[in-house]
Amino acid sequence: MVVPGRRTTVWDRVIELTKMCQENSIDPRLWASQLSANLRFFAVELPSSELAEVLVSYICWDNNVPILWKFLERAISLKLVSPLLVLALLADRVVPSRSTQLAAYRIYLELLKRNMFMIKDHISGPHYEKVMNSVAKILRLSELFGLETSKPGVLLVGFVFKMVSQLVDACLSDEGLVEVSQDPSSQWLIKSQEMEIDAPERFDEKNGSLEKLQTLNTIMAMEMIAEFLRNTVISRLLYLVSSNRASNWHEFVRKVQLLGESSSVLKNSKVLNSKDLLELISNRRFGYSYDSKVTSLRKSNAIVDYGSLASFAGLCHGASLSSLWLPLDLVFEDAMDGYQVNPTSAIEIITGLAKTLKEINGSTWHDTFLGLWIAALRLVQRERDPIEGPIPRLDTRLCMSLCIVPLVIANLIEEGKYVFVMEKLRDDLITSLQVLGEFPGLLAPPQCVVSAANKAATKAILFLAGGNVGKSCSDVINMKDMPINCSGNMRHLIVEACIARNILDTSAYLWSGYVNGRINQIPISLPNEVPCWSSFVKGAQLNAAMMNALVSVPASSLAELEKLYEVAVKGSDDEKISAATVLCGASLTRGWNIQEHTVEFLTRLLSPPVPADYSRAESHLIGYACMLNVVIVGIGSVDSIQIFSLHGMVPQLACSLMPICEEFGSHTPSVSWTLPSGEQIPAYSVFSNAFTLLLKLWRFNHPPIEHGVGDVPTVGSLLTPEHLLLVRNSYLVSSETLNRDRNRKRLSEVARSASCQPVFVDSFPKLKIWYRQHQRCIASTLSDLTHGSPVHQTVEALLNMMFRKVRGSQTLNPVNSGTSSSSGAASEDSNPRPEFPAWDILKAVPYVVDAALTACTHGRLSPRELATGLKDLADFLPASLATIVSYFSSEVSRGVWKPVFMNGVDWPSPATNLSIVEEHIKKILAATGVDIPSLAPAGGSSRATLPLPLAAFVSLTITYKIDKASERFLNLAGPALECLAAGCPWPCMPIVASLWTQKAKRWFDFLVFSASRTVFLHNQDAVIQLLRNCFCATLGLNAAPMSNDGGVGALLGHGFGSHFYGGISPVAPGILYLRMYRALRDTVSVSEEILSLLIHSVEDIAQNRLSKENLERLKTVKNGTSYGQSSLATAMTQVKLAASLSASLVWLTGGLGVVHLLIKETIPSWFLSADKSDREQRPSDLVAELRGHALAYFVVLCGAFAWGVDSRSPSSKRRQGILGSHLEFIASALDGKISVGCETATWRTYISGLVSLIVSCLPLWVIEIDTEVLKSISNGLRQWEKEELAIVLLSLGGLRTMDYATDFIIHLRS
Repeated sequence: MVVPGRRTTVWDRVIELTKMCQENSIDPRLWASQLSANLRFFAVELPSSELAEVLVSYICWDNNVPILWKFLERAISLKLVSPLLVLALLADRVVPSRSTQLAAYRIYLELLKRNMFMIKDHISGPHYEKVMNSVAKILRLSELFGLETSKPGVLLVGFVFKMVSQLVDACLSDEGLVEVSQDPSSQWLIKSQEMEIDAPERFDEKNGSLEKLQTLNTIMAMEMIAEFLRNTVISRLLYLVSSNRASNWHEFVRKVQLLGESSSVLKNSKVLNSKDLLELISNRRFGYSYDSKVTSLRKSNAIVDYGSLASFAGLCHGASLSSLWLPLDLVFEDAMDGYQVNPTSAIEIITGLAKTLKEINGSTWHDTFLGLWIAALRLVQRERDPIEGPIPRLDTRLCMSLCIVPLVIANLIEEGKYVFVMEKLRDDLITSLQVLGEFPGLLAPPQCVVSAANKAATKAILFLAGGNVGKSCSDVINMKDMPINCSGNMRHLIVEACIARNILDTSAYLWSGYVNGRINQIPISLPNEVPCWSSFVKGAQLNAAMMNALVSVPASSLAELEKLYEVAVKGSDDEKISAATVLCGASLTRGWNIQEHTVEFLTRLLSPPVPADYSRAESHLIGYACMLNVVIVGIGSVDSIQIFSLHGMVPQLACSLMPICEEFGSHTPSVSWTLPSGEQIPAYSVFSNAFTLLLKLWRFNHPPIEHGVGDVPTVGSLLTPEHLLLVRNSYLVSSETLNRDRNRKRLSEVARSASCQPVFVDSFPKLKIWYRQHQRCIASTLSDLTHGSPVHQTVEALLNMMFRKVRGSQTLNPVNSGTSSSSGAASEDSNPRPEFPAWDILKAVPYVVDAALTACTHGRLSPRELATGLKDLADFLPASLATIVSYFSSEVSRGVWKPVFMNGVDWPSPATNLSIVEEHIKKILAATGVDIPSLAPAGGSSRATLPLPLAAFVSLTITYKIDKASERFLNLAGPALECLAAGCPWPCMPIVASLWTQKAKRWFDFLVFSASRTVFLHNQDAVIQLLRNCFCATLGLNAAPMSNDGGVGALLGHGFGSHFYGGISPVAPGILYLRMYRALRDTVSVSEEILSLLIHSVEDIAQNRLSKENLERLKTVKNGTSYGQSSLATAMTQVKLAASLSASLVWLTGGLGVVHLLIKETIPSWFLSADKSDREQRPSDLVAELRGHALAYFVVLCGAFAWGVDSRSPSSKRRQGILGSHLEFIASALDGKISVGCETATWRTYISGLVSLIVSCLPLWVIEIDTEVLKSISNGLRQWEKEELAIVLLSLGGLRTMDYATDFIIHLRS
């Protein structure tokens, strides 16, 4: 290094030498030689930043003569100065003065053109980083990226963007297309006042010559802009800006477009026109990639492929709605399963799923909305001929179609950050609903809603006729006023639902073909004697007549519900009961336009406010006993519970029921309340109804450690009271997205209305004691009971009550052998019923049932007396049925009780129709494509036996009447009975089904179907066969009775009554799987089978869709030859459909845990272990590539279903670790650290497909990936000649990968 003092001497010598050579017109080569000698003498490092600054400062502007520009050019060519630094200095000085320094500006353009295309040569020296830091200071590049960075690659990208955007701004300014002083990004174009004064006029030519030179400069600048955009390296570097600085890039694009559209000078160019310039900056080139292969992914809905299938990437437009939106149909149908509720709102689930499918399919919002509507309508159509049974019916399906889906679309629209985005989404909604009119078969309303559909259509006609269409038009539209030819359909109901959510307005009534009738006389009002909602809102008393009228007609506005809720909270006792009754009526089940509000108000009613003047010691809930009981009973049906589940109210519903159970379970049966009808409601009834409803919200009769493998539990295992409360408490936490998420905001408001504080099971001591006892009962045998303890006394009293009519003084031991004294049964009815709080009875029930079973085993109780005694106990305290269920569940699983013969003497006999049930089960399985040789136990015994606890349980259940009063208790016991029977050896389930078909003949189809589901728990091969048939049906690859061309119709069918085969109604394979998978014990193995079926289905697709001749000829397809493209496009569509089905089934079956295991371990293991030894069985290269595509699409979909496309979902927090692990595996293989065993074509296609899908559809994921992993994968892609894909991947890594991406781009081969 040279000391500062000597440095001053160096630059003085440089100026003196330059001035002397200038005056004597010395040859630039001689000047450069002498300059180099001087610099070497003073040990100046070259290239020198100081030299560049000295030379540029000397030229601008006192010595702006041609020879000095030649000196500068010579210094650049000899690498005495960095050309990048010189260009930065000149950009800062020449461009602002281009109007007065025309020749200098021309020379600058020439230097820029000569050096910008040789960037690779300018960054190879050791001073690259130092030069770029100097350039950054001169051009103030930190302002571009909003942060200080010293990484030379990032600065180089900023330098390139600055140079090109500077030319664009200069051209706009020169043509008067932009007012520079008003453009903050172009302030550098304004010359300083000193420069204006000191700038000498260098030209004596006429003004015309000056203008001509200025025009030529502008033309040259525009042509250079085009050359920069056309150049591979520079355009790739600009792409890094477009990926990481969207606002800067959008402004740049806007300016280039303005220049291309409005430039007058551009017309004089011989090499560039407006069309060419606009094409160079188009989204086609600067979308996710300016490479057409990547762009084709989003247009064609196909995985980007850079191998032999590249020419077919744009041919997959043939994917039908069934294939694109199949996951929606599966999720919709899965939500109809009444055996389990979901703590997560269907609105949240479907919103995330719709966004995922939109991105993965590359669809528009119009197509996304249309896909949602069609899937929702198909859901309704599948219930046209339902089977009878305790399962969700049409009300739940209509809730999904007419309430949940409109709320999902409202959510999606409101997520738009800008008004114009929301307006565009509304336009897409309108067009989707207009197109929906082209599907008349889907729009035909079920018979029970024809009247509502006709009213909706008449409302539109009334509007067109100039009538007053208010919120309560249903009050004024009488059926006799309707036009004869007015025919409403499901679209009319959908439009009304959208109008109610303010995402559509009444202009929809003007759509062509929306209505097809006229109304001759507009009804003005309804006769006064007919009560209606409008009269209630106006102040009419809620008497019995009004209540009966309102309970059968849904409310039509929020105001009506608010009025009703106010009465339920503040009215008289009778009014509270009436208001609660109305809320539980048609407004809940058929009030689709306001259903979310009805559910909300009913949930709020279960946590009523404390009266202002309340001072009693007992809970204020006691004062609301009658109203609470009406609500609990009113929402206890299967459909109502599912409706609450779809709306996401289950966590808060559970939280509201817990204090009710805690309070009313503490009272004896003598505490009661009188209804207006005179009926007495004891505390036991309120408690039992609340407790039974609470237990339906979680899997209470399952072991605390659910069936699963390793650390991967089944999907339903998290459905516990603790989990429900945790979900509810999460609604109390405010988030940034709360205000823009209508559903989340509503759930939060409901939770806060009950309590602003978190709630835990510990908050309810008595419930907690029962819950812990329940867990112990299921997990282990009963503990000893201390003689004389309170529990023992309760047991004795209950046994006396249950078996008081047993002859003699037979002894029933209330505990395990010898642990208690005997107590004789009381004679006849001498003993009064016990007066114990409900919680005390529940603690005693397991011991009571154990003693009764033991007595029955030893002959002290007959089976009939056992069943009668258990029924007496359940009638005395209906809630005890839950504890009876949990006890029987534990005892059956332990297998310690001997089986009993169902002979029709001691126990009920199934002989009457057992053979018929078994035959129907076989036919259902055969029609579904499942062939089971035999399920009979070894030895061929034909005796119908059941384990004693199961026999007692089924005997108890068949004593219940099938009526509305018993419905809520049978709905609790029914699933438990099926679960118990399914876990016992075959044919326990057919025996149970036979006994129940004798009891409820109209439930025959339902009971046989339920029994057929349990076959899969006993035979793993049956599960595989069913899954295989799901694939074959969806892909249209089989010839089964129900098969057709594949798709949703073949997978899920069209309802139980839509097909008849062999005298029965067969069930579609998808329906059967969706109704049985929750009982599968090993979900990991099932998911592995699904993966295996996906891999094998690819070969089936190739064989079915591509003939052998085509396969051979397609191997030679080059450069997009058209032969065979249609067949291959069809095969690609089928592969995508198979992957979509596989991902959906894995996600539903195993949930988050199995998806994580699959991505982290299963898929890598498959790649490592795939056997290539049998060369004769190797798939063709085309099939191998199709497998790679299928696996890539499968993995991406699994991840997207589990984590979502963004970071809104709580599960997205796991994405970085799981996806990162998988990509680390890929990076290790690409780095040569591990070796894969699969076909090379499969491996390469998988990686390119996976990366293409992520960068094109899920770019937010890339920012979470480790930098070194991104580098390794991009290097591997470069080795496979997939440079464009590698660049896109690196560009999405943000600033942390930009430095490496810059180096990657510059050193790619041309």
